Amino acid sequence: MNEPPYDPRAIANLMLDEAHRNDRALTNLALQKLLYFAHGLFLVERKKPLVSGYFEAWEFGPVHPAAYQAFKCAREQPISFRASRQNVVTGERSPVLPPDAPEVRAHVARIIAQYGGLTPGRLVDISHAKEAPWRFIVDKSRTGVAYGLRITDNVIAERFKHHKVSVGDAPSIGEPGEDTPPA
Repeated sequence: MNEPPYDPRAIANLMLDEAHRNDRALTNLALQKLLYFAHGLFLVERKKPLVSGYFEAWEFGPVHPAAYQAFKCAREQPISFRASRQNVVTGERSPVLPPDAPEVRAHVARIIAQYGGLTPGRLVDISHAKEAPWRFIVDKSRTGVAYGLRITDNVIAERFKHHKVSVGDAPSIGEPGEDTPPA
């Protein structure tokens, strides 16, 4: 399939490949934030989602559950493998191939160039910005209903412009290790 939305694991694999080409290592936490930023910018700029499925508001920011599951065994270590899929009938595993669409590859390369060198703590700070999608959903869950803390594409498209971060010596929450789903 070469049209968006793509399997989030395919875009994650592409991000890992691009980071590797730039001598960068990504943890699952960092990969989740980068996947979210890539999806959000694609949604705002191209008016269509980059990845299928949805993001959820977890403690340290937006997380795509399917992508998280694919890489959770790396825990807080740099990811050294690529996501694969399993045939439910045969049990055979096969790679989840990244898309070869030039505009998607360029988009992912831009995200890695702009954000890939930031620490996980900095990426979390950006994802937690006031009025941005993650904060909106978390605040809504305190005062109303926020089903599964899902961050819908509508919320991302409307609120992505609020992602800003102050410049300082250290991330406001420090450097988190691994994200976990809300309890």
